[in-house]
Amino acid sequence: MRRSLRGKSPSLRIERSYWEAGYETIAGLDEVGKGAWAGPLTVVALVPNRHRRINGVRDSKMLNETERERLFDRISEWSEDWALGHASNEECDELGMSESQRVAARRAIDGLTKKPDRVLLDGSWDFIGDGSAETIIRGDQISLSIAAASIMAKVTRDRIMKDAGELYPDYEFPQNKGYPSPKHRLALAKKGATFFHRRSWAFMKDLPPVGAPYITKPEAQTNIFEL
Repeated sequence: MRRSLRGKSPSLRIERSYWEAGYETIAGLDEVGKGAWAGPLTVVALVPNRHRRINGVRDSKMLNETERERLFDRISEWSEDWALGHASNEECDELGMSESQRVAARRAIDGLTKKPDRVLLDGSWDFIGDGSAETIIRGDQISLSIAAASIMAKVTRDRIMKDAGELYPDYEFPQNKGYPSPKHRLALAKKGATFFHRRSWAFMKDLPPVGAPYITKPEAQTNIFEL
């Protein structure tokens, strides 16, 4: 493990507090893709294994791509269960980002074999809303289940963006993952958007009249860098 990552491992302390209180199934959730200009919003719900250890898991943002890919199968085998939920770029346009995150989270939870008794969320916003969630500031650095979910979500969405790069090579999706890098912006300026872009967002308004058209909504997406 890289020296810079040592001593920064998340734990099951919060999860164990719920197990000891009588909760049976705990799931950590994390999302990726909210600030991207193209591709889906992806959420993973992950039920950690309380009986086995796993080493090397960190918040996905602390790891490089090789480290995340190496951990993907290990986490899948270690976890008791995990499931994906996506909100497509079309749904991000239609619903807005807040509702899209709720939809993707619900799909992830519904994909689990057993509904969790308690859900742990990274951040301060309870986007589950049914009374089952605990929000944890910097949860992806504190909770092992959230950190593991963050890796599974990041790797899955990155693979989707790599596949999209074969369909739309000019936008360099494998490198920028749909976020507004300089080359991504340049391709948009020359070729306009694709049908894989979030076309109601403000960046679309200044694009040339080629490619996929801008979508006008009653409540336009304005915070394109929402975190």
